[in-house]
Amino acid sequence: LAAVNDIEMYYAVYGDGEPVLLLHGGLGNADYFANQIPDLVAAGYQAIALDSRGHGRSTFSEQQIGYHLMASDVMAMMDYLGIDKASIVGWSDGGIIGLDIAISNPERLNKVFAYGANYNPGGVNPEVGNSARFNEYIEMAAGDYTRLSPTPDQFETFLGNIGNMWATEPNFTPEELQGITVPVMVIDGLEEEAILIPHAEEMAGLIPGA
Repeated sequence: LAAVNDIEMYYAVYGDGEPVLLLHGGLGNADYFANQIPDLVAAGYQAIALDSRGHGRSTFSEQQIGYHLMASDVMAMMDYLGIDKASIVGWSDGGIIGLDIAISNPERLNKVFAYGANYNPGGVNPEVGNSARFNEYIEMAAGDYTRLSPTPDQFETFLGNIGNMWATEPNFTPEELQGITVPVMVIDGLEEEAILIPHAEEMAGLIPGA
């Protein structure tokens, strides 16, 4: 754990080489990258998996969680680890954090791979709450939280905090996306539960060269 901003943040470092930060999705944790880490290390990268604030083994504070705050956590962790520039592989919320850094601090990034990310709340499928798969995921995440968190009895508080963020963020403007200079790959799944595919396509069209 590293003291980052007003929290204790979990990180795990694997391999040597150019650093790749692995940023999980909302309610997830670093363990969800277990299948990607060996491939990245085998390809000669240093894989660094993080638990975002309040997720997994990291703590959270009274502060409302937001994407820009979580992006500042990631940059503070880079400072802690002595990393000037890294690439980001971000899934869902992790992809949004990558986009936030690409907009506000592009000098810290090599590339961003954003899977299942959105740039405003309108990109979320209004039917996501009725998805059996997504609800199974939330149930699994609740179990993971109880098992890993330093505050295992606070899942409902944490979920409320994250739910506020999901309802109101992110709010990147088309102009901000058009101003991104970092190479970005935007990915979405054909059976994606949360993010509308046309939204992902629109975002890829706005980011130069994405």
